[in-house]
Amino acid sequence: MAYNICSSPSSLFHDFPSISSSSSPSSSSSCSSSSRKFKLRNLSSSSFQPSHSHSATLHSKTLLHAPQVSLHEPISEQIPSEGNPEGNSTSSYKSSRIWVNPRSPRAKQLERKSYDARYNSLVNVANSLDSCNPSQEDVSLVLKNLGGRVLEQDAVTVINNMSNSLVVPFVLSYFQRRIRPTREAILYNVTLKVFRKNRDMDAIEKMFDEMLQRGVRPDNVTFSTIISCARICSVPHKAVEWFEKMPSFGCEPDEVTYSVMIDAYGRAGNIDMALRLYDRARTESWRLDTVTFSTLIRMYGLAGNYDGCLNVYQEMKVLGVKPNMVIYNTLLDAMGRAKRPWQAKSIFTEMMNNGLSPNWVTYASLLRAYGRGRYSEDALFVYKEMREKGMEMNTHLYNTLLAMCADLGLADEAFKIFEDMKSSATCLCDSWTFSSLITIYSCSGNVSDAERMLNEMIESGFEPTIFVLTSLVQCYGKAGRTDDVVKTFYQLLDLGLSPDDRFCGCLLNVMTQTPKEELFKLKDCVDKASPKLGSVVRYLVEGLEEGDGEFRKEASELFDSIADEVKKPFCNSLIDLSVNLNLMDMACQLLDLGLTREIYTDIQTKSQTQWSLHLKSLSLGASLTALHAWINDLSKVLESGEDLPPVLGINTGHGKHRYSEKGLASVVESHLNELNAPFHEAPDKAGWFLTTQVAAKSWLESRELVTA
Repeated sequence: MAYNICSSPSSLFHDFPSISSSSSPSSSSSCSSSSRKFKLRNLSSSSFQPSHSHSATLHSKTLLHAPQVSLHEPISEQIPSEGNPEGNSTSSYKSSRIWVNPRSPRAKQLERKSYDARYNSLVNVANSLDSCNPSQEDVSLVLKNLGGRVLEQDAVTVINNMSNSLVVPFVLSYFQRRIRPTREAILYNVTLKVFRKNRDMDAIEKMFDEMLQRGVRPDNVTFSTIISCARICSVPHKAVEWFEKMPSFGCEPDEVTYSVMIDAYGRAGNIDMALRLYDRARTESWRLDTVTFSTLIRMYGLAGNYDGCLNVYQEMKVLGVKPNMVIYNTLLDAMGRAKRPWQAKSIFTEMMNNGLSPNWVTYASLLRAYGRGRYSEDALFVYKEMREKGMEMNTHLYNTLLAMCADLGLADEAFKIFEDMKSSATCLCDSWTFSSLITIYSCSGNVSDAERMLNEMIESGFEPTIFVLTSLVQCYGKAGRTDDVVKTFYQLLDLGLSPDDRFCGCLLNVMTQTPKEELFKLKDCVDKASPKLGSVVRYLVEGLEEGDGEFRKEASELFDSIADEVKKPFCNSLIDLSVNLNLMDMACQLLDLGLTREIYTDIQTKSQTQWSLHLKSLSLGASLTALHAWINDLSKVLESGEDLPPVLGINTGHGKHRYSEKGLASVVESHLNELNAPFHEAPDKAGWFLTTQVAAKSWLESRELVTA
């Protein structure tokens, strides 16, 4: 009885070699015995054309025993020949299987003659080889127990059950000297799997070179084993390299290999190729594992396609793949990058409902998501829970919390977190840590503590960043210390830093808080920091004539030169400065410029029943300027003979205004009283001031009479 051996690429991740029967001699040397064959074409193409031949894939321990030998006969030592890979032309697989009554007196004797007994003895030999010294002499001593004649199947079984990558080359060499294998690639493949068990990519590549030198043709299993080793060794570029070698050896990747390559291409940074393979996987219903889905989610997240992350997650569930901790953690990290804390919260709830317990990575991802999304209560709760469970924080997580506290003005919480951080044995404060604390002190105008923290930062070996210096300028401005603002500006230049848009915007904002007689000190700083901003400021501070639209032109060029996110703060501050200097015409020009360039949007809304002015996004000066412009527009409506709606409203929002210690509502209310305007605070709508058509019309007409 003989034991037929051939390879199958579907055994990509199986430690046991696949053993099946061949119908022709040519099939024993072909690379195309796959569960599903695919014609590999130009990898730059977005389409791959599969053929649809099928063969059974076997991968359990019992396959190493097939075909089953008769328990009434000793094991045959016939070696399969090239012309007869079955090694048996007279008896069939079915007739060789005979049931033996375990109660029979001969049962134990027959069992000793069965292949099960031989297989177990071969496994023991493999274990002995794993324990011996890596030398040809020691290996030969162990393998002498196999007797004079060794079957090819025995060699495969021994190597396949080994795990010592230092010894296995000597074992392979021993068998190559004593048998003439019909498929030498099989011996190499099981040897490569031993190297894969040990994650030894270098040894695998050397063994592949040896195969070629001996004239052994690699097959699909050879490449799939190498690719899977590259995957578990976290060298995806190697997986891509070996995958793209397959066509040159006449090997066609199967569905399993293609599925693995989605993960490999994604990790190697070839996003387009990974997505093309994924699109094909969905079309052809390939079976994808959770590792591949995790890579796809991470890949979409790094590309900024956060909806793509969620789509992959939903598709995975539709395909019946159950999310594991890696999937959930990868998705939570992506939602943190997206600043979507609400979705992170929903995903975490689903994870808990599925019976999974959060680990450190889960908590860290949640903390980053909540911190970046400014979900302060949730972030602080996660922080508390991590500490209660004895989980260590790192510097990055502490800094995420401190930055959140700085943005939200949570000074007490920030100082407590900072003390925890300093008492930690594993975390060191860095530049980001000090920057957040200086920002907290600066926003509250606490000059002494801000300076103390700056000194501590310098003593710790960190130079002030432009972010720190911007915060200090803000702090000195609030405290009315103009000379210190100027000193900080020149400190920035001495450090070799270039003022950016945010720093210039901060200088401009400080000018709105500075007495008129000291503005010239800051004007010189603005000129050096931003010549375009300096040109606009000069019109205001020096009281220059506007000329023939020159002021508007200079302001337009300024807005063209700055980033979108700072245009509104710049426009607000310039209008505030104009109002402070009683330059209402210039304030109105700047407001109009902000409206026409859509720096300000949705300030006015109109319906058949109500016209409203929305001031929530404006600074105090810009709000008062917009209010005057709106009142003038209402007067023009009456002059044209058009009717006003039944209700007029002004929406200021409620609470503390970001541009003032006072609420915007109180400032607007005070100004409306000065104008004797008939707007009154709505009792059921905080921050709203309303009036009727009749009252507004009467008031506007009386204003016209006074003006006339």
